[in-house]
Amino acid sequence: MTNRPLIISGLDEIEERFDAFLIDQFGVLRDGSGPYPGAVETLVRLKQAGKMIIILSNSGKRSAENDRRLAALGFDSQSWDWFLTSGEVAWRILQSEIRQVSSAVPRTCLLISRDGDTSPLDGLDLVRTERGEEADFILLAASEGDVYPLPFYEALLAPAARRGIPCLCTNPDKIMLTKNGTAFGAGRIAELYEELGGTVRWIGKPFPDIYAAARDFLGSTAPERICCIGDSIEHDIAGAAGAGLKSILVTTGILETASDAERQALFVGHGATPDFILPSFRWSEG
Repeated sequence: MTNRPLIISGLDEIEERFDAFLIDQFGVLRDGSGPYPGAVETLVRLKQAGKMIIILSNSGKRSAENDRRLAALGFDSQSWDWFLTSGEVAWRILQSEIRQVSSAVPRTCLLISRDGDTSPLDGLDLVRTERGEEADFILLAASEGDVYPLPFYEALLAPAARRGIPCLCTNPDKIMLTKNGTAFGAGRIAELYEELGGTVRWIGKPFPDIYAAARDFLGSTAPERICCIGDSIEHDIAGAAGAGLKSILVTTGILETASDAERQALFVGHGATPDFILPSFRWSEG
């Protein structure tokens, strides 16, 4: 673990050191409203430099859904090789489990998502319920913490927790960016479920499954030639460290107002220090 991150003013200063970049979406490329200034152009420049690029996101939505959404915001869809989400990883895990277990009666899933999104379940032999009392398992894909307070989720989940129903959390982020600022994310709801006595399997950053999928896609690329870019020390920087990869912390996103001392405390608290610190996702200082 590096004790003193190198402060850089643009990606042009370090891009030659790496062959591939795993780039977070929210807080790096965009906020709840749209792209950060210069982010679209910077992603294109990085791709033009010959780099393999994976957008690595703790989104409960599947990859294709996020591909479309990012392109609709004005990003060039040719500027990344794969949009890998925790939702995609979880969907593939569930598909594999369903194929391995033959049952005449499909399992019943309580899906917690956002904006009516059903993509985490589409194409899977599962029955959906909206009641914790009826669920065989919970798929926690997203939070509507900007719409519903935490007690809403407590009432929904408590019956399932009392029955010992397992939960698969496909978005570990505890804070999310919305059009109106920050709100509690799906990771906070998963923590609540644990507090209620339930068990949670976590998929996404900083946990291993999503990094294993990314490494498989990158093939023989050496780990020291892979760099992760993110705004969360808990998820992006700690996840990179756990996977043996280099990392860049951007000071936009959830830590935009944090002081240097506060960031340093988070480095210590999560046992992970970035290799570089970058003010924003940009190619150069100019």
